[in-house]
Amino acid sequence: QVQLVESGGGLVQAGGSLRLSCAASGSIFSINVMGWYRQAPGKQRELVASITSSGRTNYADSVKGRFTISRDTAKNTVYLQTNSLKPEDTAVYYCNAHSTFMSRDYWGQGTQVTVSS
Repeated sequence: QVQLVESGGGLVQAGGSLRLSCAASGSIFSINVMGWYRQAPGKQRELVASITSSGRTNYADSVKGRFTISRDTAKNTVYLQTNSLKPEDTAVYYCNAHSTFMSRDYWGQGTQVTVSS
């Protein structure tokens, strides 16, 4: 099992920044991709950014140039730096850990990000 705990969400004005953190624990040896997803009210959950165990990153077009995903392997923590936030970035942000070997996905409890105009 893998446990994920997110933090760092909150209320921010448009143009502001937040840094989200996701601390992983448990059987993390099996995890090869970690990512951030978000879900706005009435919409499907969507991938925001991901980072592989080799450090390769991937971003949704809507956040390219504004968000940066990174990791601290010593702390088993993944970060999402969100800059130039827009009201349409408002959503619950979820941390995800994917194990291709185990064919499993693990999810955090989510953290709310609200961007006011």
